[in-house]
Amino acid sequence: MPSEQAFLLAGFFVLLTAAGWSIRYLWERDRPQENHQYLNVEYLKGLNFLLNEQTDQAVDLFLRMVRVDDETIETHFALGSLFRRRGEVDRAIRIHQNIIARPGLPEEQRQQALYSLARDYMTAGLLDRAESLFLSLIESGDYRDQALKHLTRIYVQERDWDKAIDVGRKLESRGGEEVSRSVAHYHCELAEQAIERADYASARQFLRDAQSGRGRTTRGTLIRAELAEKTGDTAMAYKLYWRVVEENTDLIVEVLPRLHVMYAADGKLGELEAALAERVAKQPEISHALAYVAVLHPDLDSDVLERCLSDYVGNEPTLAEFIDVSAVKDSAVADEALTKVKAGLSRLATKTPKYRCSECGFSSMSLLWHCPSCKSWETQKPANQVRFDSLVRGERVDW
Repeated sequence: MPSEQAFLLAGFFVLLTAAGWSIRYLWERDRPQENHQYLNVEYLKGLNFLLNEQTDQAVDLFLRMVRVDDETIETHFALGSLFRRRGEVDRAIRIHQNIIARPGLPEEQRQQALYSLARDYMTAGLLDRAESLFLSLIESGDYRDQALKHLTRIYVQERDWDKAIDVGRKLESRGGEEVSRSVAHYHCELAEQAIERADYASARQFLRDAQSGRGRTTRGTLIRAELAEKTGDTAMAYKLYWRVVEENTDLIVEVLPRLHVMYAADGKLGELEAALAERVAKQPEISHALAYVAVLHPDLDSDVLERCLSDYVGNEPTLAEFIDVSAVKDSAVADEALTKVKAGLSRLATKTPKYRCSECGFSSMSLLWHCPSCKSWETQKPANQVRFDSLVRGERVDW
C-alpha cells in the first residue's frame, strides 16, 4: 500500500494542479481540447506514480511535461521545493536543472530556477556550487537579499570570516540590529584567532572594527578583557571583566574564576571579597548565581561564595531534608555537612550541560557564542534559577 508520505505528496500535487488548471481555464478557453486531454492524462499518470511510490518515474514524466506546456513550470518549481524539504535533493536538482536548460526561458523564471538550484546544492552540502550560483544572483533585484543571507551562512559554516564580513556589510544597511550583531561576531572570531597566534595588534583592530558603527557586544568586552590580561594591562582587565558582569549578570559564572586568578596573583583576594559582598548587598538576587559558581568551581577560596551556597542550601527544601545548617550547634559538623553537599552538587554539575540556547534549546557544557543548532549568535545562557533548582532536586532537565 502507498505510504502516508506518498499520499501527502500526491495530495499536495493534486491541490496545486487543480489551482493551476482553474486559473488557466479562465484565460485559455480557446486552447485545443485535445491538448487539455493529453495533459490531464499525463497528470493522472504522474499522480499514479506518486501513489505507488514510483517517484523517479513521476519526476521523469513531469520533466517531459515542462517541455510540452510552459504554464506548468510553476508547478514544477513547487514540486522541486517539496522534494528538497523531504530530503530528496537529487530529484529537486534534476527538476531545477531541467527548467534552466529550457530554450527561451524568461529571465524571471531563470533567476527563480537558479535560486532554487542554489538552495538544492546548499542542502546537499555542495557549498562551492551553491556559492557560485548565489554570487551570480547578487546583482538580481529579486533575489539579492536572499542570496546574500545564504552566502553568509555558507561562509560562517566554512569559518571564512573575511568573506562573511564582506557579505554581511552589504546586508547591514538594510538588515537592522540582528545583522549588525552578526557582523560584530565575525570580527570577534577574527580577534580570537589573532590572540591565539599572539598577534595582539590585529586583535585590537578587529575589536575596534566590531564596534565601528555598531552597538557594543558582551563578547567584544570579554575578549578585550582577555586581551588586556594577556598583555599585562591588569587595571584594564579588572575594569572590563567587571563591565561584563554589569552588562550580563549571568556571565559571572564565566568571569568570576578569571577574576579570582588575577586577584590571587596580585595578592588582593580581600578586595575581591569586598567587591562581591558589596554586589550581593546591592543585588541580592545575584547570590544564587554565586552559589552556582561555588558548585561549579569548588576550588575557589571565597567566604562570600561559601555564604551564598550555605544560604541556598538552608533555603532549599530538598536539601534541608539532609542537612539543616542552622540547627547544627557544632560548627565543625555543619561545615563538614555543607562540604559533603557541595561535593555532591559539584559531581552532578560536571555531568549536566551548563548552557542552553534561548532560541532553540540546544545545550552544551561550555559557552558557545554561535549556536550549532539554530545558527543564532549570542543566544546561549548559563544555568538559571530553574536549571539549578532542578539540578538540586535531581529532576530531569531536557536542555
